[in-house]
Amino acid sequence: MNFEALVQLRSSVRAYADTPVPAEAISQCLEAARLAPSACNAQPWHYIIVSDDDRRKELARTAVPPAGAINRFVGQAPVIVAVVAERPNIASQIGAALKNKPFYLIDIGISAEHFCLQAAELGLGTCMIGWFDENKARRLLSVPKSRRLTLLITLGYPAAGSLEQVSSGSKRRKALDAIASAEVYRQP
Repeated sequence: MNFEALVQLRSSVRAYADTPVPAEAISQCLEAARLAPSACNAQPWHYIIVSDDDRRKELARTAVPPAGAINRFVGQAPVIVAVVAERPNIASQIGAALKNKPFYLIDIGISAEHFCLQAAELGLGTCMIGWFDENKARRLLSVPKSRRLTLLITLGYPAAGSLEQVSSGSKRRKALDAIASAEVYRQP
């Protein structure tokens, strides 16, 4: 699949089939994430693959607020991937401090998108989840208090019909001139 087609295909999937994800496919996604670039080659990420039914369901519950309706689909995914922020190397820490930019979060975003693009290429769906109870999830996954659990990614085969809108080329996105300008900033 060419890159443009892959980018068109990749979307946030919120309905999953109950088909198990092969270990080889998960390994391919992890390898794509591992190869992502990072500031000063810090590679400040650690991926936890959660597929055990009980642990996965408990982790999914951390993503659903008590009175809310968001993220109820998370428990459908046969795999949930937790992304932990590792301490970046000293060069990256110094650069981040000098520039007042959280390079480690940018790096994790790049790595996570590599994971998701590889999944899409394999016919798998993903959705990045930032809204979850980090403390509960950290305890469930034995993540040390010295680390941040930054992101959850659902992973599985999309349910029938869940990608029809994407495959028809109807992604809702801002117009190109609303997100880019030449030479200087131009307010959209």
